[in-house]
Amino acid sequence: MAAQPIKIAILAMGGEGGGVLADWIVDLGEHNGFIAQTTSVPGVAQRTGATIYYVELYPGAQAAADGGQPVLALMPLPGDVDIVLASELMEAGRAVQRGLVTRDRTTLIASTHRVYSIAEKSAMGDGRVDSAQLLAHADGAAKRFIRFDMAEAAERAGSVISAVLFGALAGAGVLPFSRAQFEATVERGGVGVKPSLKAFGAAFDRAQKAPDADASETAPPPAAKPAPQPRDPAVRALVERVQQFPASAHEILFEGVRRLIDYQDPAYAGTYLDRMQKIHALQANDDGRLAETTARHLALWMSYEDTARVAALKTRATRFERVRGEARVQSGQVLAINEYMHPRLQEICETLPGGIGRWLMNSSAPRRLVERFTKKGRVIQTSSLHGFMMLRCVAGMKRWRRSTMRFAEENRLIEQWLARIAQTAAFNPALAVEIAECQRLVKGYSDTHERGLRNYEVVMEAAQRAGTALAPATLRELRDAALADEHGHKLRAALAQHALA
Repeated sequence: MAAQPIKIAILAMGGEGGGVLADWIVDLGEHNGFIAQTTSVPGVAQRTGATIYYVELYPGAQAAADGGQPVLALMPLPGDVDIVLASELMEAGRAVQRGLVTRDRTTLIASTHRVYSIAEKSAMGDGRVDSAQLLAHADGAAKRFIRFDMAEAAERAGSVISAVLFGALAGAGVLPFSRAQFEATVERGGVGVKPSLKAFGAAFDRAQKAPDADASETAPPPAAKPAPQPRDPAVRALVERVQQFPASAHEILFEGVRRLIDYQDPAYAGTYLDRMQKIHALQANDDGRLAETTARHLALWMSYEDTARVAALKTRATRFERVRGEARVQSGQVLAINEYMHPRLQEICETLPGGIGRWLMNSSAPRRLVERFTKKGRVIQTSSLHGFMMLRCVAGMKRWRRSTMRFAEENRLIEQWLARIAQTAAFNPALAVEIAECQRLVKGYSDTHERGLRNYEVVMEAAQRAGTALAPATLRELRDAALADEHGHKLRAALAQHALA
């Protein structure tokens, strides 16, 4: 049988050093007697643009013995790849889906961390692909599957994921090169050598362990979090109120209080606890499931996203730190952050005091004037003083939030939702839990919020028509249908199926 090249496919996202990894493999081969070729096929379909880099290595001695140069392929073919390197778990799944990973020959080396795709993040419900299923499919498809969280390993070493993948490739022992030859390749690169070698070494050792080492290591159960010890008297009083609830509810109530103080103020968090006291008082709440579900979703609903909230989140110091970390900004480099903002007239009216907002919404000439200035989006550079101060002023408008048109409407909906939960708990506690879960439909900002609220109202109207005859499973099915697509087609079909349209 004629000698075959070693065929390696690398699947990486933009900015992860997939090209560097491919160049390292080519350099490794060429410095150790192999003829090497690399090509790349860029993609922009999801996240920051996934790219497939393809490398083939052919022994130079074999080529000399054959009396010619080998013809190397430009792209990987299904069922004909020896090694697949994936910088993220979904990319490993894509390699399996494309047939690049086969049980009889392919060694799959992949990071287990996730970078969620646009489709996953923009789904109305939980659009995330199940990581456990991805792992199971990849494990079943590959001859050998080496995996661990390589993004975390890179961060610990102060390096990039390409160095970790290179170390895992060396540790896998599937290429005819020694560790010293791999390390010499990194050193020849001459950039970031020390952290790259540190990441390489850690990954080399990790790859030589059992491939399922992550799964076999059982983490100890998390210790109970101690109660907060705030210095502010108003916040301390809220902590004392939470401690009067059953101990099983403390963690989620503390988180709800923290979120709502951050969103508005301690008095607003006090309103949250007032509402939760009524839920805890329900006779149907013996197992705590209704209270836990309501506590989580009530905190989310009370911290709805308005223009003040969005502006506050975009100008936080922690956000600037996170962006700097993700962009790997070095000392002496300048970071510019551009935000695309497109507030509609409705969002502007909802941010104003109720009387002014309603007047502007129902006016003619003033409304047209505002719409003329807002019909096109604006790019605001929050890393500049002017852009930052502009959004901080908008964020500061939260002090008037309780007087706004939006606050009054959200408060009305929340009270209706809580009343419906209480009424339903009296005759069907399980159905009351499903009603509490329906808050998941009300989320996001602008058009997303409008679509979600419209679906929520349709589901609640159907529940009201069905009355005591509605089964919890049916309401759950309606809710899942509403979350399945933003246009409401599946919800309408589910309503028709259950004769609730």
